[in-house]
Amino acid sequence: MIEALVFDFDGLIIETEEPDYKTWREIYQSYGIDLSLEDYAHCIGAGWDEQFFNPYIDLVTKVGHPISWDEIEPKRKQIIKDRVEKLPVLPGVKTYLDDAKRLGLKVGVASSSHHDWVDGHLTRLGLIKYFETIKCAEDVEQTKPSPNLYLAALRDLDVPPYKAIALEDSLNGVLSAKKAGMYCVVIPTEVTRQMSLDHADLCLNSLDELPLEKLLQRIEKQ
Repeated sequence: MIEALVFDFDGLIIETEEPDYKTWREIYQSYGIDLSLEDYAHCIGAGWDEQFFNPYIDLVTKVGHPISWDEIEPKRKQIIKDRVEKLPVLPGVKTYLDDAKRLGLKVGVASSSHHDWVDGHLTRLGLIKYFETIKCAEDVEQTKPSPNLYLAALRDLDVPPYKAIALEDSLNGVLSAKKAGMYCVVIPTEVTRQMSLDHADLCLNSLDELPLEKLLQRIEKQ
């Protein structure tokens, strides 16, 4: 029987993936270089790990000279912040949170982003009260696709992986959840829809598409 839900944040609770990509592409274009979605997709859900695509390193390599990130980075962060703060909670998220509480499920977050970003937006949206644990990049040595974030969240919730559902939007997130031994539902965004997400146990267009109770019934029948 399922005892917990663990939510990704970016692209799952609010759609931060597209504004992030759009902002990075604008920075690239200011140097006369295009940033393809195919390249950028490799880092979605994983953070800026050097073993994956890292736009900071990639842009410097393509430009061929040092870039003053001290000037660019504050502007980039402010642009993304302004864009994201205008966005609503994605469809079905609030209903899933309310239903999880009603059904007595434990609820957590596992995100490759940092606490100031995740905790800040969850507080702004009035959602932070729903989560019993929030695990972010600072809490583990390796972010997604490593299973560390999900395993850390599950330890806090005191729930074994096979009794928890991961809700994801990206390939790196799906891989992380499956490595942790969890049932994974992926709800891709327009950006992450370009990836192969076959590793997920179930793919939905929106959390509104399948109520939580029906999802639980579906899993229990398997």
